[in-house]
Amino acid sequence: MTTVSSPEKSSHHGEKKNPGPFPPKGLPFIRLQNIKKRFGPVIALDGIDLAIYPGEVTALVGDNGAGKSTLIKIISGVLKPDEGELSLNGKVYKHLTPSRAIELGISTVYQDLALVDCLDVASNIFLGREPLKAAFFVDKKRMNKESEELLRRLNVSIPSVTTPVEFLSGGQRQGVAVARSIKLQGRMLIFDEPTAAMGVSESAKVLELIRSLGDEGFAVLVISHNLHHVFAIADRICVLRNGRLIKNIRKEDTDLEEVVGFIVDSNQGRSKGTEAKTRQ
Repeated sequence: MTTVSSPEKSSHHGEKKNPGPFPPKGLPFIRLQNIKKRFGPVIALDGIDLAIYPGEVTALVGDNGAGKSTLIKIISGVLKPDEGELSLNGKVYKHLTPSRAIELGISTVYQDLALVDCLDVASNIFLGREPLKAAFFVDKKRMNKESEELLRRLNVSIPSVTTPVEFLSGGQRQGVAVARSIKLQGRMLIFDEPTAAMGVSESAKVLELIRSLGDEGFAVLVISHNLHHVFAIADRICVLRNGRLIKNIRKEDTDLEEVVGFIVDSNQGRSKGTEAKTRQ
């Protein structure tokens, strides 16, 4: 097993190590094995085994305190697990750091999106990785051009990449955050409540964007309390309860009523859904 070392620093402003191509078809982008985490006497995660695959949208659902946020913080390197390991690109890690996770292609889009309101769209997409020309000057023309191309590819409608993000709608801001994650060479995108506080129309656009990322080959992990949205975009639904992964099921093998039952522990033997076999 390999312990994570400090990330290597890039030798040129705005450059970073490319995490490489997606793994071969049928192999997970990341596999978590026996992940455990405690906060004092509280068991936040209790032996989580989970694999996230390229080309799939995996939804992580559960009641408040089930362990969802703790799990994505471990995947993104914010927290260290007490036990267990993470496998990526043929290597095994006891834990990640935020910078190492980004190097490996893991990018998280949090609820607050972490955008700088006073900067324009292109500047947010390239934030901290601005390309230079003549070794000293920010290449704004290149930033605008590449931002336009990326947003067009994602089907995100923005009036202009020179518009400050403070003037964008919630759905447009989400699109900018996704574009920045992909510009970071993200291969796995994690969304934490992506439609929180959005209206119906904006939510539909964001859900369409997330679904398209899965169809394009990205590994996508979504946390959401809105089960209607989950069923609109997910390929697999993973239910956490009291820190345990109690169900990992294909969407077509279950329904909303059953998933609610898993979350609140009220199914009492109902067996319409069949637990998805973990692919080896």
